[in-house]
Amino acid sequence: MTKPNRRSRTFRRVYRKTPGGKTVLQYKKRKPARAVCADCGAVLAGVPRERPYKMQRMPKTKKRPERPYGGVLCSKCTRKKMIAKARQ
Repeated sequence: MTKPNRRSRTFRRVYRKTPGGKTVLQYKKRKPARAVCADCGAVLAGVPRERPYKMQRMPKTKKRPERPYGGVLCSKCTRKKMIAKARQ
């Protein structure tokens, strides 16, 4: 029987083959939800879907796109915002 704290669906069940040739069930934490645009709610491209401990080890340039509002707004909303700011 598994540990009581591993019985919930909080953990993903992953089958892994051990060096001894046995297939065992491992419990992994789930990935977080995808990053979404603050304006329109579209899924952001170029933003990885990783757990915080993996994000900490990643270089800054891999965490979000290198543009204004990168990682916050999608490219369409960024374009609209820049055009609106230029008009003022």
